[in-house]
Amino acid sequence: MKFERLDPAMVLGAYSVGVFPMADGRDAPGVYWVEPRRRAILPLDGFHLSRSLRKKLLADRFRITADRDFPAVIRLCAEAASDRPETWINRSIEHVFLHLHETGHAHSIECWDGEELVGGLYGLALGHAFFGESMVSRAADASKIALAALVARLRAGGFTLLDCQFMTGHLASLGAVEIDRADYMVLLGEALGPLVSATGASSAPSLASASAAAADFFAVEAAMTSVSAPFAGKDIVQLLAQTS
Repeated sequence: MKFERLDPAMVLGAYSVGVFPMADGRDAPGVYWVEPRRRAILPLDGFHLSRSLRKKLLADRFRITADRDFPAVIRLCAEAASDRPETWINRSIEHVFLHLHETGHAHSIECWDGEELVGGLYGLALGHAFFGESMVSRAADASKIALAALVARLRAGGFTLLDCQFMTGHLASLGAVEIDRADYMVLLGEALGPLVSATGASSAPSLASASAAAADFFAVEAAMTSVSAPFAGKDIVQLLAQTS
């Protein structure tokens, strides 16, 4: 079966105007473009670090990494599971995100139990915005821990917007809120301000310019004098507390 080939630059341009691709199933040959009237975001200063989640982070139940195995994370997110028998991640979306990862625009957070990948998330970084695409758990609380690690990393890196696309009870319990599209576009415009300045208001972002005007997803690693190596649960708790 032939699959639609998505152009990476076109995908970046779509995200920059508040639109993203989805598919009807894993084997769907094409995608459709979504522009929700109501958008879920997670304010980076509003992450709900419950007492139980804090305790689990401090216990280092999982080893947490970033971009160690992006292809494995997106495959795990696309797998059928008892709580999610179908997926919106088809081969076209997987392939374009693999390319965007190779060019430094898509990133993953992984949770490992030994050498087994038991959860994580992936998304797209553009300007000072991070667009969360999907998260997955194959062990209790793995996706919550991955999201906590992501929020801490985005705060450290100068991001201002974490887009969660659609609201769920899981996201709401962690501090996500739902806003109108008009309000979302204001936040998106502010997050992409440096990118617009670099490319021109009428230009779609190129792969090179998007990197040049982006916040730093790996600021945590660049500041290893203030956090332990490797990035551990206590570092996440500390970063979340420092920036609240």
